[in-house]
Amino acid sequence: MKQRILRIFAEFKQRYGVMKIHHELNLELQPLQLRCSPRRISRLMKELDIHSVTVNKWKAASASKTKVEQRPNLLKQDFSTTGLNQKWTADMTYIQTKRNGWCYLSTIMDLHSRRIIGYSFSKKMDTDLVLKTLESAVKNRTITGDLIIHTDLGSQYTSDDCNQRLTELHIRHSYSRKGCPYDNAPMESFHASLKKECVYPVPVFEDYETAAAFLFEYVHAFYNRKRIHSSLGYQTPLQVEISTLTSQMAA
Repeated sequence: MKQRILRIFAEFKQRYGVMKIHHELNLELQPLQLRCSPRRISRLMKELDIHSVTVNKWKAASASKTKVEQRPNLLKQDFSTTGLNQKWTADMTYIQTKRNGWCYLSTIMDLHSRRIIGYSFSKKMDTDLVLKTLESAVKNRTITGDLIIHTDLGSQYTSDDCNQRLTELHIRHSYSRKGCPYDNAPMESFHASLKKECVYPVPVFEDYETAAAFLFEYVHAFYNRKRIHSSLGYQTPLQVEISTLTSQMAA
């Protein structure tokens, strides 16, 4: 059992804790009509002296003195969906490198599957970065019906260029309240996982190109395709999307 746990732990690059290892291990044991409890896995992991990489939880940002115009919050922390392309959420985060300083990752997530459907990485945090991410998401999707995209009140998202493009695409724009990351909790959770599982294990990325390669592997190869989510019933985003599309075709 310890050998199986070590193999799963290594396969997922030390990113999985007790509950995710419990799920993967029991999938292996199912044909043998065996099961292993989370408590036993926790004990065995302690004996093996292994644990998933950790990161400090994000917390609400302190209030800024800069006056920000409040805009409509259409989601109001209701992240529930019944299908794909109903609610998207977008945000940016900082990635530090030795040679190129701070670089910026912009992503868009479909709240139904938690899949990252739009992605762009740049040395500049500007409106163009946001627009490139939006175009990346639109290329991967067929938008029909009512679609909401939720963002914070950053200048890139409140810009005329961004909102003009959303209007052209018939996408409604929802905004978080100032200093309230809980209004965009799924994306905050993704960034926390990304930092914990991809960024922090590396002391500092050497340069922009190195960071880009690591981020590409994490988002496309691991997070979307291999990383199971407790909120998705221990399925991957890709599995949820395939299941959803299959159900739609059958209907």
